[in-house]
Amino acid sequence: MAGRGVDRAEELVSSPAGLVVEPPDQVRWLDPDEQRAWRAVQVMQARLNAALATQLAAETGLSLADYVVLVMLTDMPSGAARVHELARHLGWERSRVSHHVARMAERGLVRKERCASDRRGSYVVVTEAGRRALEAAAPGHVAAVRRFFVDVLTAEQLDALAEAAGQVVHAIDEAERAHEQRDR
Repeated sequence: MAGRGVDRAEELVSSPAGLVVEPPDQVRWLDPDEQRAWRAVQVMQARLNAALATQLAAETGLSLADYVVLVMLTDMPSGAARVHELARHLGWERSRVSHHVARMAERGLVRKERCASDRRGSYVVVTEAGRRALEAAAPGHVAAVRRFFVDVLTAEQLDALAEAAGQVVHAIDEAERAHEQRDR
């Protein structure tokens, strides 16, 4: 048994996300109910994001990515966040955040400011134009969120979904923390 455990440990591979990946012949594949739920979440997320992006672009000229960046910045008391904070919150690579922020800065929605305590770092700061764009976009966006999400679910479904989403995010956060600990 001990020898088998050593062999099995050698077969396990660590993925870039810090997850332990089993060899294909030992993977716990999704059963039909799990697969149905997983695919439903994927389709819902893709279709919901597409519908919200279409609404925002048509009514305001903002992309969904613009909107979520502006929301995150305006939720901060200072109206500013570091690029790595935006990347973590959005689930994007830092380079994607940097490129997107550069495009937003060209349109006057945000600006970058050097960090006084870290010469290599910078803050992304929402501008007044960015605040006005968000204020103009918010009513239509909220109406679309209600139409496609909130109003089609019961209060119990919303509570269950919020709880389930929290558990998924917690599991991802734990995996990221464990991966960071191994990298130190």
